[in-house]
Amino acid sequence: MPETVSPGLKDELVAQIGNLRAFAVSLCGDRERADDLVQETLYKAWNNLGSFQEGTNLKAWLFTILRNTYFSERRKKKREVEDVDGAYAAKLSSSPEQHGHMDMRDFQGALSELPDDQREALVLVGAAGFSYEEAAEISNCAVGTIKSRVNRARRRIAERLNLNDGEDSPADLVGAASIAASRGA
Repeated sequence: MPETVSPGLKDELVAQIGNLRAFAVSLCGDRERADDLVQETLYKAWNNLGSFQEGTNLKAWLFTILRNTYFSERRKKKREVEDVDGAYAAKLSSSPEQHGHMDMRDFQGALSELPDDQREALVLVGAAGFSYEEAAEISNCAVGTIKSRVNRARRRIAERLNLNDGEDSPADLVGAASIAASRGA
């Protein structure tokens, strides 16, 4: 650890692991891959602690590293062959034990179908609890862009889940994203 970093920063880093994991799971949809992503993020953060300015938002700094790592990996994997027929993915699924699992599965499916930018914005604002301004900084875009992405994501999920006016509103979906992320979904 660089000499200029306070000893308490290590504890702050460790305290963010749960938040990082939830964000990583929300981005990639795979718990094992999310754990690898968090490990890579912590490795990069640890090696670059000297560039972190103490007193600023450590959580936002870590989320930015995680986000950039995730999208870098995605760009690299575009050249790889995917599980086209879904045979491998089908082997990994298991039947839910109660109806709540089915609802969560539907929500996760709807969340995974969102474009990356909309899913990221919804997770940052809804599940990770960042303000629109903080989410805009992490995503390196304007605040209005984040607000638009969150709104479009909420509407798409509501449409995908066939939510009517009498049911959960798109605004309630942010809470659902928070619950999904906190459960490590």
